[in-house]
Amino acid sequence: MVTKIGYAAGAFDLFHVGHLNILRHAKSQCDYLIAGVVSDEMLVQNKGIAPVIPLAERLEIVSHISYVDQARAEVVPDKLDTWREVGFDVFFKGDDWRDTDKGRRLEAEFAEVGVEVVYFPYTAHTSSTKLRRILDLMLEPEYAHSSTARASRS
Repeated sequence: MVTKIGYAAGAFDLFHVGHLNILRHAKSQCDYLIAGVVSDEMLVQNKGIAPVIPLAERLEIVSHISYVDQARAEVVPDKLDTWREVGFDVFFKGDDWRDTDKGRRLEAEFAEVGVEVVYFPYTAHTSSTKLRRILDLMLEPEYAHSSTARASRS
């Protein structure tokens, strides 16, 4: 029996339904799904943001999602290096990478080693970026002051 191994990488910070959708769709297209949870250091290096939830906790959350067969820390920036360590057949990514320079480069590199890249729809109504913006607004002194003022008038 041939087992198709899939790999879905992400920060999985502020875990939301978009993350769940990616993992659900990925699992439907492979026999064994590995979720690569991007390390705190890699997030700072590649995106310039520190996660809200530390890596150990994100790994714990993702490892308990029923669609995920294995969760592992992703600690190297090069997806080919990850492929060499893990050995997957298909790489899953959100379609915000489709038709971008990064996406085309990823597709070309993986094509050379026989890995298929599959894109899934981005969940437009929610994202970690949107959640982060909302949290930032809630932490602004003006917001806190106006919330307190509204609460005291009630």
